[in-house]
Amino acid sequence: MAFKTLAGVALAAASLLLTSCILMPGKFGSELTLRADGTYAFSYTGDIHLVALSKIAADTAIADQGAGKTAYEPQPCYDQETIEERRCTAKELAQQQTDWEAGQASTGNKSARDAEMLKTMLGGIDPSDPRAAEEFAARLRRQVGWHSVVNKGDGRFEVDFSISGRLDHDFTFPTIEKTPMVSPFVTAIRRNDGSVRIEAPGFAAGNNSLSPMMGMMGAMAKSGSDESLPGMPVLDGTFSVITDGEVLANNTDEGPQPGTTGKRLVWRVNSQTLAAPTALVKLR
Repeated sequence: MAFKTLAGVALAAASLLLTSCILMPGKFGSELTLRADGTYAFSYTGDIHLVALSKIAADTAIADQGAGKTAYEPQPCYDQETIEERRCTAKELAQQQTDWEAGQASTGNKSARDAEMLKTMLGGIDPSDPRAAEEFAARLRRQVGWHSVVNKGDGRFEVDFSISGRLDHDFTFPTIEKTPMVSPFVTAIRRNDGSVRIEAPGFAAGNNSLSPMMGMMGAMAKSGSDESLPGMPVLDGTFSVITDGEVLANNTDEGPQPGTTGKRLVWRVNSQTLAAPTALVKLR
């Protein structure tokens, strides 16, 4: 893949970042246990990617690979009647350089606006600050359930999260203090009839406006291409639901399988997964 194509993919993903989620799963294992008595236990172990920091890494990679490619170069001029290339006048060359410099300034201004927007989305954390990753990790560690958060660089964190209780309210994972614009990986919504609708939109490329771009980059990484970019998430994991309630609906390939502690639903997901894991379970 040519540099131009690679850069285009990354820049398109960066643009989508500003209007979509900022946290994405990577390689993981996740399990939700629902009991007929209303208790639950949820766990997520593996990678999460703070895409704002991945964007910084991607921008750096593009800058490194494209070093020297953005310097001003005069463009050819053409005769309006014959459409043949001709020598540019001094005035035309001066105008070309003026237009190029204006374009560079506009790009710089947009980058500054994007950086400020990312900072707002991250609850005040500046993604360009070298301390940003640790500040984000520390924020997670303060919250209940985050037993381990290890910064692995380029926006990737290895995490160990688990929580349990009574499902007398809706459940969403993850929720991040001061960071409202996080698209959920998993939700469990209580209904008045005693059933629970489980959805995992974060575990499907088709339900995330960034995921197709991430999937493309993930495919490049899996293929061993030396043009893959650092920090880009590769969706690869397993989500399971275990319950002794009645499974009313689900979109697994095998359906509910018997187990020692209840019926088990299993979804194996990757960057090609289009439909979000979904189930409806009756608890009482």
